[in-house]
Amino acid sequence: MVRTLPKILILYYSKTGNTEKMAMAVAEGAKTVQGVEVELTYHVAAEQLKEFDAIIVGTPTYHHDTTIDIKRLFEEAATKNVDLKGKVGAAFGSYGWSGEAPRLVLEIMKNRFGMDVAEPPLLAKYTPDQAMLEKCREFGRRIAERLTHK
Repeated sequence: MVRTLPKILILYYSKTGNTEKMAMAVAEGAKTVQGVEVELTYHVAAEQLKEFDAIIVGTPTYHHDTTIDIKRLFEEAATKNVDLKGKVGAAFGSYGWSGEAPRLVLEIMKNRFGMDVAEPPLLAKYTPDQAMLEKCREFGRRIAERLTHK
């Protein structure tokens, strides 16, 4: 029997580059764990979500909400009945003043899809500094380790 490695999707949206910096650091951290595959991207089809064991979403907060792209992806996944039950879910993002988008994403993952979410989400105010990028690497590593110990 061929055993495939657990796969982590790090999906992000970034307009200013702040959430992208975080996403890259999360991916770096996840890649330090042996025995996991990591895919970092800003676009994925709803049907592809089921191919991953963990889905980590990076979204900035705009006007007290997540981005339309992230919203559409989850709406489409719900419409097409994409089964994500029991998969690991996590979220992170940058914000200017309110920062609720990653929490909204976790709520959708947990309540709509029955995912096993890592709480709380990781939030960076404005541009992530070196200390925050280190937290992002740690965040990615923790999610990857959670998969290898499942």
